[in-house]
Amino acid sequence: MELDLATLQGFIARSPFMVELGVQAVAVEPGRVRTRLAIREGLCQHTGLVHAGVLASLADHSMGSAAQTLAPAGQWVLTAELKTSLLRGARGLELDCEAWVIKAGRTLSFTEAEVHAVDGETRTLVMKASATMALTAA
Repeated sequence: MELDLATLQGFIARSPFMVELGVQAVAVEPGRVRTRLAIREGLCQHTGLVHAGVLASLADHSMGSAAQTLAPAGQWVLTAELKTSLLRGARGLELDCEAWVIKAGRTLSFTEAEVHAVDGETRTLVMKASATMALTAA
């Protein structure tokens, strides 16, 4: 499935949870996706840091979208396995996620992502993630 930026934006718009979070598509190319999320109080936990579940969700959907760019027509990508490593707490103005495909296969695709917290000119790596994506019939 070839995705351009408008198609990726539509893909995210059809995911109610991503809409609820406020995820925005920023860039797309075959096997690579970049998304952004404005940090607001409702996404934080009791210490004021962005909740780990928000970071994981952003990385997961971005990795799935990256895999979807290489999926054959008529196939959807679903997460089969997800691993996250929280490197430090996230705070700032927004989260920036870049996700890419390491290896695209016929039934499984292997992906990675990095999430940065952005505050003005300062970018801080806050999460690394990897996922195995399963290709299924649409």
